Amino acid sequence: MTIKMFIGEYQHLVDEKKRLAVPSKFRVELKNKVVVTRGLDKCLFVYPMKAWEELASKLGTLPVGEAGTRSFTRLMLAGAVDVDVDKQGRILIPDYLKEYAGLAKNVVIAGLYNRLEIWDEKKWNAYKKGAEKNSDEIAEQLGKLGVY
Repeated sequence: MTIKMFIGEYQHLVDEKKRLAVPSKFRVELKNKVVVTRGLDKCLFVYPMKAWEELASKLGTLPVGEAGTRSFTRLMLAGAVDVDVDKQGRILIPDYLKEYAGLAKNVVIAGLYNRLEIWDEKKWNAYKKGAEKNSDEIAEQLGKLGVY
């Protein structure tokens, strides 16, 4: 089965029980279990199980003799938790991940190809504003990589 592309940004609320409703358009692909882990830029990454298994396999082959790869692997793998998606399409965000990402009540769920990112709404807006401000420089760097 091919992974469908996750795209778009959606505003949602974390309820008093630390549950977050996943946008309905993503639920079919996510099925009934996902992996949530620390992401980059102080957000959370949410992976469908198949995409997570592929990433974890790659991380497991990184050289342990290099401090940077050890650190990144620890960040991603030790911070990960598999989470059930309930019948209403909600996931439970553990306290340590809520604290890591600084999640308040209002969050943004952003679709990024093979994963979702969960951001505190204020942090997302600040990040997005900075990225938009530097979009010409970013496009130039992507051009050098042959992407854009």
